[in-house]
Amino acid sequence: MPYLDIQLSGTRDDALARRTADTAAELTAAILRKDRALTAVVVEFIEPAHWFVADQALSSGAARSYHWYVSITDETNTKAEKAQYIAAVHHAMAELLGDVAEHSYVQVADVRASAYGYGGKTQEFRYQAE
Repeated sequence: MPYLDIQLSGTRDDALARRTADTAAELTAAILRKDRALTAVVVEFIEPAHWFVADQALSSGAARSYHWYVSITDETNTKAEKAQYIAAVHHAMAELLGDVAEHSYVQVADVRASAYGYGGKTQEFRYQAE
């Protein structure tokens, strides 16, 4: 039941948002083994003049940036899987955005099962109920 919040530098682009959401669901299912039917993705666009890297607004250069945040239940993926995921995300974003700033980030947040859930039930509750 991952939740992804993806911020992209640039002006709103609905087609790019859709491609990004599809890529997010695909990579998260393929590498982290998460159920696509329970995957939620939010894609937001941040104006380049409002995104700063090394004290410089992205509007002053050609590179684009992204911040990719995914929350997953703790202890459901290995370090190697998360490393593979981070590398795959960066590669995919370079394909989607073109020139990508090195200072683009992927954050995989391992959230305790007792502090994370959906539909009013924690993941811990779901685990115990199985």
